[in-house]
Formats: sequence, C-alpha cells, structure tokens
Amino acid sequence: MKPFRLPVLALFGLLLTGLLACTTMDESKPSPSLDGSAWTLASLPGGLPAGSAVPTLAFDAARASGSDGCNRYFAMYTPKSTGQLQFGQRGGTQMACPPDQSQMADAFNAALAATRAYRIEDGQLLLLDAGGTVRATFDPQATTLAGTTWRVTGYNNGKQAVVSVISGSTLGVSFGAGGKLSGSGGCNSFTGSYRAEGKTIGIGPLAATRKACALPEGVMAQEAAFLRALESAATTRREGHRLELRTENGALAATLQSAAAPSDP
Repeated sequence: MKPFRLPVLALFGLLLTGLLACTTMDESKPSPSLDGSAWTLASLPGGLPAGSAVPTLAFDAARASGSDGCNRYFAMYTPKSTGQLQFGQRGGTQMACPPDQSQMADAFNAALAATRAYRIEDGQLLLLDAGGTVRATFDPQATTLAGTTWRVTGYNNGKQAVVSVISGSTLGVSFGAGGKLSGSGGCNSFTGSYRAEGKTIGIGPLAATRKACALPEGVMAQEAAFLRALESAATTRREGHRLELRTENGALAATLQSAAAPSDP
C-alpha cells in the first residue's frame, strides 16, 4: 500500500491554522495585575538626565502615585486583563525645580499621558503607547530594608510636628542583616534592633553613646526626639529613594532618603 501524503498546500494550511490558534491563545492570556506593585523608572527613549531624581510609580486599587522627578503626583488608572492601561487626569504638588529635574518630569509625564497598554517582560514593567512603542521601562521597587543606609530629612519632634534636621547636623540610620540597627543621632551613635515584615516594623530598644555636644544649637534635644520617633515606628512606606516611618496611628515618625541617592522631591 502506498504511503499517504498530504498535498503541499493542505500541509501549509494545517501549519497556518495551528500557528493562528497558538497566537490566539497567547493574545487571550491575561496580563499580570498591577495592583499593589511599585516601580522605579529604569529608562525613557531619550535617556535619563544625569543627576536627576528617579521617578517612581506605584499602583494601589485604582490609584497610581509617585514622584515624577520634580513633584509628587497621583492619578486614577484603568487597567484591563488584556494589557490595556490608561492614566486619568493628574493631581499633585506644583513645586518649581532645577532644569534637570523639570526635564525629567516633563519626559516622564509625557510617557504616562501616552500610555495605552502595559507589559511585564523579564521582571520589568513596560508602558506602551497606542502604536505599541515602549514609552517607559521600570524596575521593581526594592522592598527589603536589610543592607540599606538612609539619611534623615525630617522627624517627629514629639509635639505633633515633623521638623527638618538642624543645619550642620546629620542624622542617619543603617538597617543591617539579622535585625541589627545602627546610626547617628547628630551627636551620639546608637545601636539597637528592628523587626520588619512586609510594611510593618518594630524598632528598639535603642542604646546611644553619652557624649555631650553643644553645637549646633539644639542638637541634643533633636537627638532625643529623633530616637523617640524611631522607636515609635510601626509601618514603613518605601518609594524609590524615599522611606517613610509611621506610627501605629498613622502619624509620620520620620522621613528618610537613601544615602547614595541624589535629592528627591
């Protein structure tokens, strides 16, 4: 009996049908949810201005927020399981910034305004315009504190106010491995422990050296208030190069910035 052979055209038709079926299945695959994710800008088509603050983008329910490199912003967003994404009208702060930060903010905001779809590829978030061109690429926001060092930009003075660090003094915190904490209170160094899980944190007890410092004026009172503020921290919010520590009732305990980062808005 002669072996059965499909005509070339029929064989091509079967292959094409199979290819179309695979494509249809891929297109119907749901896109990963953005809810609860946080990202830092990795690249824009025109590059990132040197020395500028890095924009961030976080998704929470139907609200997007972050820093555009100059100002804080928020906007509603409408994601779909098919990978479509569009940001609504923007709100936020309106500070004037240096030229490099303003350039970054303009380019970043233009990318958000043009976004019509998204894709997660090799762990990165890609924002795409209506033509499928990549308008911005993001890296996942780091979440762990171990191995990070921060400089303090503000702290709760114990009188229901968050104040800036006294000029001429430096407050810093380092989160080590194994729950070890160390830093500077502006005069004395301190050590202690911390327990972090997700967005919750417990700090202390803290022990500081006992050197007395007269200058800058008020540095000793600042140090005492800062250490109390650290021990009151119950939750964290990390966004780009910024870190917020808040108390159990949501009050701001301290604001910090990555020690290796340029100034963020």
